[in-house]
Amino acid sequence: MTQTATAMAQECIFCAIARHEAEASMVYEDETVVAFMDRYPVTPGHLLVVPRRHAVGLEDLDKSTGGHVWAVAHDLARTLRRSSFRPEGINLNVCDGEAAFQTVFHFHLHVMPRYTGDGWPVESLPKTLDRDRQRLDSDAYEVRSVSARGTGD
Repeated sequence: MTQTATAMAQECIFCAIARHEAEASMVYEDETVVAFMDRYPVTPGHLLVVPRRHAVGLEDLDKSTGGHVWAVAHDLARTLRRSSFRPEGINLNVCDGEAAFQTVFHFHLHVMPRYTGDGWPVESLPKTLDRDRQRLDSDAYEVRSVSARGTGD
């Protein structure tokens, strides 16, 4: 880590939680991630899965850790469904960057139990752009042209 990144990690609440230097209601932990109850839950049972190593957003997260975060979130979503919370659904949410409403700049995956009428609407995406096939193909080409993975992976 650079000196600036080290300073950011030392001030980061999620890093402090991962180091057991700040309070959290832990649900799961291993050498790569910690999972704990969200301090400001959208619904009861709302939890966060957080890598121990400081990463601001997706760009800073290595694939192995990212895959592990997702696998733990998947297991915990299954656990929530079997718990007394008995959610009717689950939302998994990542806010990556200020424009995407990220407020704690340490990557984290929200696992949110959902219930009919729970008061937190997530509506279907508005259809503000109507793209014809030629424009969609052009957009796809743009993404492929800068992707290290291309379309074969």
